[in-house]
Amino acid sequence: NILPRFYTHLYASDHLIVRRGQEFQLKVTFDRPYKPSDDQFAVEFVIGGSPQYSKGTYIPVSVAKDRQSPWAGRVVDSTDNVVTVGITPAPDCIVGKWRTYVAVVTPYGIRRTRRDESRDLYVLFNAWATGDSVFLDDADEREECVLNEVGVIYHGAYDDMSERPWNFGQFDYGVLDACLFIMDKAAMPITNRGDAIKVARKASAMLNSHDDDGVLVGNWSGDYTYGVAPTSWTGSTEILLNYSSSKTPVCYAQCWVYAAVFNTFLRCLGIPARVVTNFFSAHDNDGNLKTDVILDENGRIDKHRTKDSIWNYHCWNECYMSRPDLPQGFGGWQAVDATPQETSDGMYRCGPASVQAIKHGQICFPFDAPFLFAEVNSDVVFYSRNPRDGTLDPVKVNSSHVGRMVVTKVPGQDARRDITDQYKFPEGSPEERTVLEKAEEYGCHREKATPPEADVELDMPLMEVRVGDDFELKLEFNNTSDQARTVDVYVSGNVVYYTGVTSSEFLFKTPRVILDPKKGRRTKHILSNLCVRSQDYMRKLVEQANLHFIATGKVKETGQIITSMRVVTLHTPKLSVEVSGLAKVSEEMMVTVEFTNPFKFNLEDVYVRVEGPGVMPPKYKHYSLITAGSSLTWTEGVTPRRAGPTKLMASLDCAALRQVYGQAQLTVKP
Repeated sequence: NILPRFYTHLYASDHLIVRRGQEFQLKVTFDRPYKPSDDQFAVEFVIGGSPQYSKGTYIPVSVAKDRQSPWAGRVVDSTDNVVTVGITPAPDCIVGKWRTYVAVVTPYGIRRTRRDESRDLYVLFNAWATGDSVFLDDADEREECVLNEVGVIYHGAYDDMSERPWNFGQFDYGVLDACLFIMDKAAMPITNRGDAIKVARKASAMLNSHDDDGVLVGNWSGDYTYGVAPTSWTGSTEILLNYSSSKTPVCYAQCWVYAAVFNTFLRCLGIPARVVTNFFSAHDNDGNLKTDVILDENGRIDKHRTKDSIWNYHCWNECYMSRPDLPQGFGGWQAVDATPQETSDGMYRCGPASVQAIKHGQICFPFDAPFLFAEVNSDVVFYSRNPRDGTLDPVKVNSSHVGRMVVTKVPGQDARRDITDQYKFPEGSPEERTVLEKAEEYGCHREKATPPEADVELDMPLMEVRVGDDFELKLEFNNTSDQARTVDVYVSGNVVYYTGVTSSEFLFKTPRVILDPKKGRRTKHILSNLCVRSQDYMRKLVEQANLHFIATGKVKETGQIITSMRVVTLHTPKLSVEVSGLAKVSEEMMVTVEFTNPFKFNLEDVYVRVEGPGVMPPKYKHYSLITAGSSLTWTEGVTPRRAGPTKLMASLDCAALRQVYGQAQLTVKP
């Protein structure tokens, strides 16, 4: 019997699923009553192809007091021919699918039960057991990071955040077997599968298809002809079941898909895990703590020489575990990342790296801490290129742009939590300076020069813009000097992938601004005749619907450079998800997805997906055309299979319009 106290009752499985370090009970029926004084028997557990006692892959559990075994065993009850045995798997035992036998000592030798697949049991990591390396003593965090099937993934811009719901589906039928198959496919030694550090590191390599035919193929090109667009997925179940049945990588993923499916893998096996999003995440090509932006002699960005990119946001995972391989204090949350960005020990993987070590600049410890440290701590350095000899001089250092905010979901609520302070100390604090110096001791280099601050400030205020809107771009100048200033400004508007890579430029203006001297008070000069027309950017949009504006100006009188950057996340129309009928286990109800095309153009080749844990498996529908101004309605009958609160989530996706999501909350009655 699966008792809720194992917190495994949610798994859709015909097998017994238990957590290590916690007693479970088996009933053994003999052909006569059991006599403790005369009869000897053991319950045997074996895993892998060639089980051996010395490797922990063959575990005989005896109930006799005088016989010790790696897993504790006792007789709980003996009535007639039925003996109830209590068995406690060791808190560090191998995680996976174990085969079960009963062996009886007879005058003719040992007799064993036959192989019976229905008696196989799964043993998982146990965040509730103090002896387990993944023990997490915060009950709310544990409930969220092991048992919650529905997540929220944050994207967009740090000051204009969007969110997408995601069905992790770690309890769905077949998902646990798919997660174990991933370790089989990686040829991971069975003996390593009880070590959470090794499991997380192996999975960070296996979730991407580089090197090892892992789960997901990355694609940032915008062409998803041969697979599913990353923005179209609504959950992990379809991806994992597809992978385990086809044995081939699934197309396609970008960072949040990698992070979401990795999260499912970790939670499914019992390792507490959460998805985090870092806004303005540096992807530094040469391992220093600088993201280099090269300007020509006029102050305009030299796109050919600027190679480093800053992702508007980047998602990775944190998993909770002790780190006996590190000095004390570096256990707890560990950053792991399955998005293939850089190789680590020859494979595309990243982590686990102690978040505490990243915060304190102790980046010498395994694994991959310097890369993660740079993602949240790089400076953006603007260099001016000397036209005579090509040398580069730093003209502006922005130390607060990268790692602007790191967020994750609040346990038990659909709200976000700012966890930036877990990755770094406050900007400009003495602790932050010490940490950066510490990181430099381990080989991270940063820009030492501190160019004088310009006496003109430049800012681009936040704008809320919907896809298809015309809007006005504003630049705010503030002259803090007592003399008039003339600024030659370059304003460039680009459609960018969320990885910071430019797709195409749609706006380029070169206004000259004359600023009056400061007269005892701050005076803003607002330049606002920069009109952005939808016809200029709509044809060039890529899937994340981000517009990236950068303004650089050269102050004529002083030669100083001023800069400002702004990501405008275009807001997409909503998808409506409605539920009708009584939400009750085993009774049919209706789910309706509705969408109206608000644009003056048609949407072609549209995919709509919908799913909900415990209510509806992933389903999708294809519409070849949704004409301008017209609507679609898709109604599907579903039968909930278990009680409790849950969510239905849907996405609409086509080449001209990505990132359209909708959801409905419901509580299923028993």
